[in-house]
Amino acid sequence: MSAAFRKAAKSRQREHRERSQPGFRKHLGLLEKKKDYKLRANDYRKKQEYLRALRKKALEKNPDEFYYKMTRVKLQDGVHVIPETKEEVTPEQLKLMRTQDVKYIEMKRVAEAKKIERLKSELHLLDFQGKQQNKHVFFFDTKKEVEQFDVATHLRTAPELVDRVFNRPTIETLQKEKVKGITHQTRLKRMAKERQKQYNFLTQRIERERKLFIIAQKIQTRKDLLDKTRKVKVKKETVNSPAIYKFQSRRKR
Repeated sequence: MSAAFRKAAKSRQREHRERSQPGFRKHLGLLEKKKDYKLRANDYRKKQEYLRALRKKALEKNPDEFYYKMTRVKLQDGVHVIPETKEEVTPEQLKLMRTQDVKYIEMKRVAEAKKIERLKSELHLLDFQGKQQNKHVFFFDTKKEVEQFDVATHLRTAPELVDRVFNRPTIETLQKEKVKGITHQTRLKRMAKERQKQYNFLTQRIERERKLFIIAQKIQTRKDLLDKTRKVKVKKETVNSPAIYKFQSRRKR
């Protein structure tokens, strides 16, 4: 009850105001009040403490100390400036990450992967350019054999068939059996052209599937960063890979 009475009494009491700067001192500016002095004094003390800490740090500095950050930091107008490296994202990736959800990207990636598998089963990847080239090593006992070595003679096949990785019959087979299938040169060239077209189409689909996978990873990384768990960046983001973060281990109930 007494507290309420004191509040009511204060509301009716006279308001005490600090006087302003007298007229003959107007040229000196505003009259400093106590609250202004406290702000100025606290700011002065803070700056003095900062200068004292810098002097102590300069006195205790080891002249031989080295940090790897020193190689990247530059001094501009007496201030250390660290160049900020922007995360590498292509315009296409940025557009997809802003407009599409990770579920949609993953759905499109799975559809591309199924199409790739279907194309691979049809083409068998016999002479696919993106396939890792196999190596065939021949061993000899003398240098003379190496100098006289001929691939077609060693494999007992025609010189025109040496570069083929599939359907490479020997000379005996060609002499005994008849050639089956298309033999006309024009039709063979047309078929080779169609096959190369399919391989190019497969290469494009593989590249598209890889890009969608990278975009899905980058979107998922941005979602994971919304978690308030402490984290440290291990690797920066590039065009071909998302940024890698190490999160603090937390026990789940």
